[in-house]
Order: sequence, then C-alpha cells, then structure tokens
Amino acid sequence: MNPITRRALVLLAGSLLAVGAGADTYPAKPVNLMVPYPAGGPSDAIARIFSGPFARELGQPVIVENLGGASGAIAAQKVLAAPADGYYVFQGSPNEVILAPLANAAIKLKAEDFRLVAPIADATMVVLTRKDLPVNNVDELIALARKSRDKPLSYGSVGVGSLYHFIVENMQQVAGIQVTHVPYKGNAPLLADIGGGQVDFAVLVYSAAMGDMAQHGYLKVIGQLGGQRSELLKNVPTVSEGKELKNFHYKTWTGFMVPKNTPEPVVQRLHAAIGKTLADPSVVSQLKLQTQVPSAPMSLADATKYFEAETARYRALAKAINLQPQ
Repeated sequence: MNPITRRALVLLAGSLLAVGAGADTYPAKPVNLMVPYPAGGPSDAIARIFSGPFARELGQPVIVENLGGASGAIAAQKVLAAPADGYYVFQGSPNEVILAPLANAAIKLKAEDFRLVAPIADATMVVLTRKDLPVNNVDELIALARKSRDKPLSYGSVGVGSLYHFIVENMQQVAGIQVTHVPYKGNAPLLADIGGGQVDFAVLVYSAAMGDMAQHGYLKVIGQLGGQRSELLKNVPTVSEGKELKNFHYKTWTGFMVPKNTPEPVVQRLHAAIGKTLADPSVVSQLKLQTQVPSAPMSLADATKYFEAETARYRALAKAINLQPQ
C-alpha cells in the first residue's frame, strides 16, 4: 500500500470515528429551543408543552428562548449565527423562514439555509375582530371594508411578510377591498389589542386564549380558513362557505428546524426524539387543549420534500400578490 492510500484510509477512519462519536455524545449539554415570538402566544405554548418530554428523550435540559421581531426572522437569524451543532433548534413555520425574506429586504436568510427535522403541529387559522365591529361573518367584513374606503379598516399581523399578512393581502386582492396593515411583534400583543379595540381585525392561529376571550365577549371569531370546519370550531363557518371568498383555503404548521449543515447523526438524534415526544399521550392531549393538531409521523426524507414543496407554494403566492421586498 502506497503512503498516499494509507494516509487516505487513516483520514477516512478518523472521520468515521468522529461521526460515530458525535452520534453517541450528542447532546452533551442543554439544548436551546428558539421560539421566534414573545411569551404568551401559541408558538410559546407549543414550546412549553414540548420542552419537558423532549428534554427527557434527549437526556439534557431544553431551554425555551423567546425572541420576537421581523416576523420571527430575528430569532431565525440568531439560530443561523450559532454553531450548526444541534444545540440551537428553531421552532419555525413558513412565516419566518419562507415568507419573511420575501417581504423584508433586510432579511438575508432563505428557506434553503434550514433543514426541517420534523413538523410537530398543525393549526387552524381564523378571522377575528374587535367585539364591537358591526360584522358577524367574513362577507359582512368585506362589505364593511368596501363602505369604509375613506377611513380604511385596520388589520394586525405578526409582521410584514408573515403568513397572516400574506393572507389578508390575498383577501384584499380577491375581494377588491383596501385595509390598513398594523404589524406587531407577536400574537400575544396583537390579540391583546384586538381585545382592547385598538385594531379592527386580524387573521391568526386559533388558540385557547383567543377562545376564552371570545367566550367572555372581548372579541369575535367570525370565520375559519380551512377547507372544512375544524372539530375545534364546529359552529364557526369557513370563509369559503360565504359568497365572497370561494375556495379561499389556508392552514399553517409548526416544525423543528436546524441549520442545513448540521451533522446528520445530530439530525437523526433530534428526529428520533421528536417522534417519541409526539407519541407521548400527555403531549398530544396538551396540544389539543391549545387547539393544535399533532403532526403525523414523517421520515427525514419526507420532511425535506414537504419543506421544499411548502417553500415553492408560498413563493408562488408571493408572486401572485405581487409582494415586493421593503
């Protein structure tokens, strides 16, 4: 055997040992779970439900970190700036990694910078209004918007480029209305302002907190955006049941992501821990209490395909509504 071949074999053996060691030793310290919105919103609730059981599966503490701003992209950028070693996991959705870069020229990340390890929960999105807005369904909301051109209705979202912003922009395009966008740093402060009457309406993920506020008369939930009525909201019509927004369907998902160059053994370890956490009956029941549907199991290969398809879908939507980065 010549010296070059011997050296190559030694290097290969060393790299294989390193990979094996990484798989065996990860995680060797606490894992940070980055939530891209302030505490108190649906994303934070999901993280709190997951963190304990997820930590047991990993054998290390899982520290939930909240960082809002720029439609969640500030938190996403922090994860990308950290070493790609699995100790910073991003709890993300299409909002932060697909849509925000399409709307905000200052955001330099792109969906391809991340790898989806696994989706963890699906959510129902709804249209809600302040309690005294004189509408009871989405058709009436559109009619009121048409009458209010001199003083447009206001709507809130978690930021320019968020999915909720996209949806209302698409709604304006389809219905021929004009409303004024008011961006927020997260669901919780936006929900509080709708309850306080500071903003007219919004599209948001339905949450237990929202349900409580509606039950006590602080706001109204007037429509849901799924293709059919959710089991959670059997008495709330889908927007496509009305006359104005036929075939107007949206849903959203939350998943755990890591930077794309995270070592494969680490990704596999995270994937296995996520799968076991999602199989925990207490996690399933708590997610349902937060009006979240646990995601069906998905292989790493299928998660990659799903993420690529979602990226293509939302980029096509951005083009359809002529979204320009600002």
